[in-house]
Amino acid sequence: MQRITPCLWFDGQAEEAARFYVSIFEDSGIDAVSRYGKEGLEVHGQPEGSVMTVAFHLGGQPFTALNGGPQFRFSEAISFQVACETQAEVDHFWSRLAAGGEEGPCGWLKDRFGLSWQIVPTVLTQMLGDPDAGKRERVTKAFLQMKKLDVAALERAYAGS
Repeated sequence: MQRITPCLWFDGQAEEAARFYVSIFEDSGIDAVSRYGKEGLEVHGQPEGSVMTVAFHLGGQPFTALNGGPQFRFSEAISFQVACETQAEVDHFWSRLAAGGEEGPCGWLKDRFGLSWQIVPTVLTQMLGDPDAGKRERVTKAFLQMKKLDVAALERAYAGS
């Protein structure tokens, strides 16, 4: 059993967000939805019957989405990395997650709910781990100029061409 489950705080959009995320990732689904009742209204302030939490999984990783209210917002201090084997995977995750959100530098984006993601080709990690400092520097210079990461351009930088 998974011991750590990220809990994502939303302001009334937990179910919408969970459905959005499971539509993007394979091996994903909604596991359970709980609703607020009459009890605790003075604490949670949510309408009876409204969605409290959504348990869902993305690629086998469990998550909880909580409708906690407007008190907290996402920031870049927490992000989710998506390791991609191909440019087609980078393109898929980038276009779907960035839709209605914001594209950022170096493979980062914020989705329409404000959650930060890093869409990273696995080859980049390998390149940045190369013992050749020249290769690492060329790759770093290349990816620092990109928004969505371009595998072919990273490979050209790595090769020095």
